[in-house]
Amino acid sequence: MLVLKADERLPAGGSRAANGVAGIESFNIITAIVTPIGGSPGAVGIVRLSGPSTMAIVGRVFLPAEKRKKKNYSSSSWRPTSHFVEYGLVVDYKGDYDEVLVVPMLAPRSYTSEDVVELQCHFCLNRVLRACLEAGARLTEPCEFTLRAFLSGHLDLSQAENVGRLVSAKNVVAADATLARIQGYFSSLVKSIRMQCIELLTEIEARLDFDDEMPPLDLDLVVNKINSMSRDVEQVLETANYDKLLQSRLQIAIVGRPNVGKSSLLNAWSKSEIVIVTKIAGTTQDVVEADVIVNGIPVTLLNTAGIRETNDVVEKIGVERSKGVALGADVIIMTVSALDGWTPEDSMLLSRIESNNTMKSPPVGWLSENGNTFCKQVLTCAVTGQGIQELEVAVLEIVGLNRNDPCANMHFINFCIAKYFLCITSISI
Repeated sequence: MLVLKADERLPAGGSRAANGVAGIESFNIITAIVTPIGGSPGAVGIVRLSGPSTMAIVGRVFLPAEKRKKKNYSSSSWRPTSHFVEYGLVVDYKGDYDEVLVVPMLAPRSYTSEDVVELQCHFCLNRVLRACLEAGARLTEPCEFTLRAFLSGHLDLSQAENVGRLVSAKNVVAADATLARIQGYFSSLVKSIRMQCIELLTEIEARLDFDDEMPPLDLDLVVNKINSMSRDVEQVLETANYDKLLQSRLQIAIVGRPNVGKSSLLNAWSKSEIVIVTKIAGTTQDVVEADVIVNGIPVTLLNTAGIRETNDVVEKIGVERSKGVALGADVIIMTVSALDGWTPEDSMLLSRIESNNTMKSPPVGWLSENGNTFCKQVLTCAVTGQGIQELEVAVLEIVGLNRNDPCANMHFINFCIAKYFLCITSISI
């Protein structure tokens, strides 16, 4: 094995074999800092080790507090109790040390189903990590702890994939939904469908050979089972957009005629003066973004230029961008002036958007009394902030995020994203 001199993962001036650990065996012992590095410094960090000889590696660097005064104490005499915390020091080859709490987890009662030790350090994470490397461990590859958990059967493929999503979750709802999958809700559903398929297949194959010896086939029961499995599969597939939404941001486009209160609505919703507001029509000539949090869901508000026929070259570019943003958004809020009411220009704008809309039509239950395409109608006032909370509730209802049960969200949401609803804005108090 070729080892470069500049490899910082290895002890200075020696190989693993020189430390008394067999090459192949020590190569299977991995270690890494498993707490975030960077940003604001924390008071405690964790270094994790996993592998068949983890206890021997830790015994070379860890000195229990009660053993410090014993002159005849050797590293081989450390016999940890699984899931029992010990206090002591980690000492490297230079004699430098750090105070640690050691949490041993003996196989198979660990994340990787191997012997695992976590060193909770107070000061120098890199010093503790280097001490472990000098003792014979190697630096882990990306996601290798989870890979070992999968290879050992502790996690299935779906659970392993969702570990990364949980770590990178950007909001509480995403974390709850991902945690539900890690706990096996999705896997249980897949296993249930698989077992039902196997049972049906077994009966079909048996009847091909022994049909005369078996009771009459209940066709209704078979059809009902197949339809039930089909519905479960369709419901799971419908959550694909839901997962994408939770891992990214909900895109909400605010569209309307010029000077109907789009910019005022954005400023009131984001509680900031992001957009310039004047009485002059066409003040906003480009798409302006603002990030807000709605019930734990990250949302990007997209304020668009007023859509109308214009000869102004710059405004015309802004109008075309607004149309593209509206078609790509998850939810579209169409603003209508409460003073002017619904105008022919509003009807023309709605027709333009709908003519390029390839999304599903809204459910009958969401239609207004006159049967138009708006899912919700909310009255707002940008001056007083009236209606903003109702507007957020309407958004959550439209995208199906108003459920309280995260497990229901993961598997049984009829995801009806990308529908219109009407927002009537009023600039006056």
